[in-house]
Amino acid sequence: MRIEVLGTGCVKCKTLYENVKKALEESGTNAEVAKVEDIPSIMKHGVMSTPALVIDGRVVFSGKVASVAEIIGVLG
Repeated sequence: MRIEVLGTGCVKCKTLYENVKKALEESGTNAEVAKVEDIPSIMKHGVMSTPALVIDGRVVFSGKVASVAEIIGVLG
């Protein structure tokens, strides 16, 4: 599983990244996690507001900081 946190490095983006790490730890899920901060790469996903969370190429959250529980819920 590949998880990408899209954002330009703002506080909300950093919080989402930390929430992703906590969700993976709590759920026992293994995944590759990447922070994507460059605008062209973010736009390739069609995201207009950050932070955004992409799992295996699919945008699952955009424009909000998903909670640890919300992230666990979409990990499958």
